[in-house]
Amino acid sequence: MPKGKSIVAGFDIGGAHLKVARAEAGRIVAARIFATPIWQGLDSLAAAIGEAMPLYAGADTLAFTMTGELSDIFPSRDEGVAALLEEITRRFPSGDKLVYAGRSGFVGVGQGARLSADVASANWHATASLVGKLAGEALFMDMGSTTTDILRTRDGKVANEGYTDAGRLLTGELVYTGFSRTFVFGVASAAPVRGRMTPLMNEYFASMADVHRILGMLDEKDDKHPSADGKEKTVAGSIARMARMIGRDTADLSLPEWMEIARWFSEQQLRKIHDGALLVATTLDPEAPIVGAGTGRKQIARLANRMERRFVDFADLIPADDGVRGEASSAAPAAAVALLAAAR
Repeated sequence: MPKGKSIVAGFDIGGAHLKVARAEAGRIVAARIFATPIWQGLDSLAAAIGEAMPLYAGADTLAFTMTGELSDIFPSRDEGVAALLEEITRRFPSGDKLVYAGRSGFVGVGQGARLSADVASANWHATASLVGKLAGEALFMDMGSTTTDILRTRDGKVANEGYTDAGRLLTGELVYTGFSRTFVFGVASAAPVRGRMTPLMNEYFASMADVHRILGMLDEKDDKHPSADGKEKTVAGSIARMARMIGRDTADLSLPEWMEIARWFSEQQLRKIHDGALLVATTLDPEAPIVGAGTGRKQIARLANRMERRFVDFADLIPADDGVRGEASSAAPAAAVALLAAAR
């Protein structure tokens, strides 16, 4: 990619996390994710922005995308976009600020307020656009803590069918399941226990972070929110939480049995993503790879093997320092807007 502005900071303002990436001379040199439970108030966003200051200090350009407008603290998406743009203006009073408006490209903050339908939840478009430029034809999948985006890229561009959240849910391009924050009862209604299908309790007793912790698939730095019961984030703690989903206690089953139940939940989630991927990949070249990003890209790598497609980590596709590639892939939309803005 051509080198543009010397230092660009990219921000993805989500309802649960703030993702920030720093690009210098068109290369990601730092990236990090911060917990921001916006549904509890915008103070969490303000605190995260302050904590992230080393990543954007001295930047020539600040580039923003968002999904946080979906948070139920806002009466509507339009009002959410407006409120977050106001926060951007307030928290970043100086510097060149760009807002990613999807199909409308980068715009100023003022114009972004008038293009709220394009700005709202456009982070997937930014990341897929970058993948299209770097990988050509591919199936791009970003599995974060809460959702999974599935996009086809072709001829250097995003070949999407839907655009809004509602539209993409219909096309399979948005699967509302994520690697850590999704409730366990959101991926299955029952689980096999000693040869019997046991209905789950419809309570938030456990999350997919617990499932993936039990399976050894979770990087603890990616689980930034409290557990369902507010207790320890250990394998034992996760088993105790998962046990409640089927009306049991830890001692009722052996560790291998709990592992099998965790595998069941992980598999049920992967099948939902597989369904979406099959819809989106209908006309994709058989040789086109799957490019995976996000904290759940280990799941995407499993799916690529299942779909008999080559897997490419977003981390290995983008220009980035070796020591930060993993963080940049986990914070893919922030890295994408930083690199796209740097190449303008």
